[in-house]
Amino acid sequence: MHLRSFEVGPLDAVPHERYPFTLPLVRARPRIEFSTPVTFFVGENGSGKSTLLEALACASGLPTAGEHETDRDPTLAPARELAAVCRTAWSKKTRRGLFLRAEDFFGFAHRMARLRADLVDERRQLDKSLERSSPLARSLARGAVNKELGALQSRYGEGVDARSHGEAFLEFFRDRFVPDGLYLLDEPEAPLSPLRQLTLLSLLQHMLSERAQFVIATHSPILMALPGAKILEFAGNSIRPVAFDDVEHVRITRSFLARPAAFLNRLHTTSEPDDH
Repeated sequence: MHLRSFEVGPLDAVPHERYPFTLPLVRARPRIEFSTPVTFFVGENGSGKSTLLEALACASGLPTAGEHETDRDPTLAPARELAAVCRTAWSKKTRRGLFLRAEDFFGFAHRMARLRADLVDERRQLDKSLERSSPLARSLARGAVNKELGALQSRYGEGVDARSHGEAFLEFFRDRFVPDGLYLLDEPEAPLSPLRQLTLLSLLQHMLSERAQFVIATHSPILMALPGAKILEFAGNSIRPVAFDDVEHVRITRSFLARPAAFLNRLHTTSEPDDH
């Protein structure tokens, strides 16, 4: 366990009329205790779970998988403001691990593709500028570029953008999950089929044996089923621990799968316009 707690501090000096300080949850100044290696944030869209996770990422200073680090990402400006008034408690602070939002992964894939293209172009320019030089001089000049290209090929093969989103996403996790790390993940199930969510679940279980800690905002009942995980439900201005069977997402999914026709008929009936 690295991270022990996270709480929103005094809000006297913050702009109350500006997001995220307009959120009821933030105004309530919640405190979260991390007592298990895996903590899930669950709740409806807009409940504040991603906002707090982003603020936690900014306060932790973990590396990201996006286009920018947390201290420079323009989309995280509100989260940085919130992080500035938050407090974290650690048993041992770490820079091992990462913060990942599902949408950031695609920016990462594009960044890797651009890096590969830039290196290939640099090698081409070197060859052109050294065409009158000896083979040994050309080889030495190309050495650093070839080394970087080789490292990309070794780590990502044909490139994370050359595979399906789900396959690339899982391969990214396999490559970046390391022992004793802290991982803050926002809806990692987004590009994954149910079968691949089960693969991710298995990977999370494996990393727990490697002393990793996870805080995950998710809508996925499959991920929430991880044994021993703590599930925190965000609703209104409160955060409360909830059992897996009592999570609203789990109950709705079970009800629908048990009787899909009846469920859809009920939705159709309640959505019909009133003749009067």
